[in-house]
Amino acid sequence: MNARGGSIGKVLLLAAIASGTVTFASADSISDLSQSFWTWRAAEQPFTNDDIPRIDRPTNLKIEWTSATIAARRKELTEFESRWKALAPASTAPVAEQVDYRLLGSAIARVNWELNINREWQRNPVFYVHQTLGSVYILLLPPPPFSAQQQADMVTRIQSFPATLTTARENLTDMRKPFAQLAIEALDNLPERFNTMLTALTPQLDPATAKALKESAPAAISALESYRDWLKQKLPGMREETAIGRDNYIYFLRNVALMPYTPEQLLTMSHQEWDRTVAFEAYEQARNTGLPPMPIFPSQQAQIEREKKDEADIRAFLGARHILTVPGWMKHYQNLPLPAYVEPFSELGVTDDLTGPTRLDQDGTSYIRIPSISLGYFSLSTARDPRPIIVHEGVPGHYFQLCLSWANSDPIRRHYYDSGANEGIGFYAEEMMLQAGLFDDSPRTREIIYSFMRLRALRVEVDVKLATGEFTLEQAADYLSKTVPMDHGTAIEEAAMFSSSPGQAISYQIGKVQIMRLLADARQKQKDKFSLQAFHDFVWTNGNLPLSLQRWELLNDPSDVPAAPDFASTMLN
Repeated sequence: MNARGGSIGKVLLLAAIASGTVTFASADSISDLSQSFWTWRAAEQPFTNDDIPRIDRPTNLKIEWTSATIAARRKELTEFESRWKALAPASTAPVAEQVDYRLLGSAIARVNWELNINREWQRNPVFYVHQTLGSVYILLLPPPPFSAQQQADMVTRIQSFPATLTTARENLTDMRKPFAQLAIEALDNLPERFNTMLTALTPQLDPATAKALKESAPAAISALESYRDWLKQKLPGMREETAIGRDNYIYFLRNVALMPYTPEQLLTMSHQEWDRTVAFEAYEQARNTGLPPMPIFPSQQAQIEREKKDEADIRAFLGARHILTVPGWMKHYQNLPLPAYVEPFSELGVTDDLTGPTRLDQDGTSYIRIPSISLGYFSLSTARDPRPIIVHEGVPGHYFQLCLSWANSDPIRRHYYDSGANEGIGFYAEEMMLQAGLFDDSPRTREIIYSFMRLRALRVEVDVKLATGEFTLEQAADYLSKTVPMDHGTAIEEAAMFSSSPGQAISYQIGKVQIMRLLADARQKQKDKFSLQAFHDFVWTNGNLPLSLQRWELLNDPSDVPAAPDFASTMLN
């Protein structure tokens, strides 16, 4: 199969995977391995509450987590590991080829991490909330009209709830109480919320789909409520500990994130950034003494109109200041009112749609609530000024970066596999745009940026200490709530995500530090030939690559890239 096509081959491969008849022969090339791996991954990858890896899924996806399916995936993973090892390039091979090779190794290591080490499917009851409700939630995020395939997938996925939750009871042999309590809370008032979703969704559906969803809803609701009752019954016997452990955490850092740092180094880096941020915030607040607080938009429509203007102004700012190239084909990042059919389950993930590799002709969307002083931490910031979130989530952040990366001329690099670079770029963009002068017109917005910086520095400490067992989930939430500061509800959501996904929360701050170090070294090496715009174009286009690999390719410096993974050294805790 060539790099561009292979659609027929993909269909055949997915059918073989679904039937359990697939066998993997040695790949002819790293390109062949990449294509077959990413096709397999699209069917195998779990649903999560992270908005970055919302990958394109095969049509008629079968969501299945039976013991037989997990055993088959482990076998298939072993085959991919063998194929990958057999393709190891010589040290004299072009750096780009070696980078592509290590990129795939990182992606394969992530599957090993999910199946064999972190094992949310065995430890975390929230996992099955995402494989059920979460799998439907993702289908609701692209703005309507919904295609016939989307509507068919809604029906299929809702009909799969009872079987998935039966499997959950069989798999959850090592449940942890804090995760179970979060799952129970996520299923509060379920019938009312589910029916509110369906009622609001019905006008967007064709009559046959609406009928099928209405008929499927009672069994789905019953299965979710029964699962919630089962978790309540099991609570007394569950373990309290959620920590993955230091050795397993280091496995993630070395093999998945491709970071060279120890947990102790991460903490040192975060403390330095915390000190710097608190100092800069103090300077800013002193500078702004006596200025009035920022007002809140009077309506959703006013906020939407302001966001549209700001997004266009930011794109023009990037070009005028020679910061980053804005391709003519790039669509826009827009705000829309939060749909009534999304709202009941909006805690399942970020309320946005960043499109995907097959939807580069569509705008990215971020849904907003009615402006109010009672909004959570991030929503309240956008109700005052949309730009800080535009910069991180939209342009030049996630939407913009992901679209550039999905259009990468190297097909091996088009697929997501780790948040390290993506979130690092989004966070880096915030302070980069502040220093470039974007927020010179709004002193209080600069304070928002510094508050965001405080949070991202603290996230590293929370991530490391949750993983190593120094923080419980509740302690982490309290720490964030008091120290950022932020509302307790957002703090609980943050701590829960970081506890179940070790290594995700460090990606913002550590990725940003890696980019700034890369910039400094590139500028010193290239001297008068250094171009900030060319540097940013390289980092953004290759934004799905771990930054240690970007350093290797840009500066011919592989010193940050850890040794190739030994997949056999899994550590079941």
